[in-house]
Amino acid sequence: MGPEGSSPQKHAAGFQPRIPESNGETSMKFVFATVLIASLSAAAVAQTTAPAKPAAKAPTAKPAAKPAAPKPTQAARQAVELSTPLEDADPSDKLTPAELEIAKRVYVGDIPCELGAKVVIKARKREGYFLVTHGINRFVMHPVESRTGAIRLEDPERGALFLQIANKSMLMNQKEGKRLADECQSPEQAKFAEEMKSRPAVNILEPAPAKPAS
Repeated sequence: MGPEGSSPQKHAAGFQPRIPESNGETSMKFVFATVLIASLSAAAVAQTTAPAKPAAKAPTAKPAAKPAAPKPTQAARQAVELSTPLEDADPSDKLTPAELEIAKRVYVGDIPCELGAKVVIKARKREGYFLVTHGINRFVMHPVESRTGAIRLEDPERGALFLQIANKSMLMNQKEGKRLADECQSPEQAKFAEEMKSRPAVNILEPAPAKPAS
C-alpha cells in the first residue's frame, strides 16, 4: 500500500506522539514559581534595608536668664543707713557712776585710722552714750568697766566693741569676729604716741592723761 495507506501498526512501532500536559499541572508550576520568586525578593529586601533610627529629640530651649538687679552703690547704702534712726538702749538700763566717769575720758570727733578709714564719735543726749560711725556702720555705745584699764565702749545689740588706749583705738565687730578699723588716733593719742618714742616704755593700757579743762 502507498504512504497514505500505511497502517496504524507502523506508527506505533516507529513513533510515539507527544502527550500534551493538562491545564492543572501547568497552573501548579506557575504558582510554585511565583511563590519562590516572591520569597527570594523578600529575603533580599530584608538584608539590604537597615532598621530606621528613632528621630533625635529637639533640645529644649532654656528660659532666658533674668538680668541681675544692679547693686546699690556705697553712697546709696550709706544714705539709707544714715537716714534710719537708731534706738537708744533700754531706758531702764542705768550706767554706774564708774561707767559715767569713764565716759568723760572718751575722745570724740573725727578720728583718722589706717588705710584712709576713720571713726566718728559723737555724744548722744543720753548721758554716757555715744554714736560711733564707721562708713555705713553705726553703733550706739556706752562705756563698760575693764580690768585692764582700757576705755571700752560696747553696743550689745549690734555686737560692736570700741577700745581706746593711750596711743590708739580700735573698732571691732564681735559678731563677725573682725576689725572694722585699726590704728585710730585722736590728736591726743597721736601726741602720746610721739612721746613714747623719746621716753622709756610705758604701759599703754594705763589711762591716758586727763584732758585739760576747757
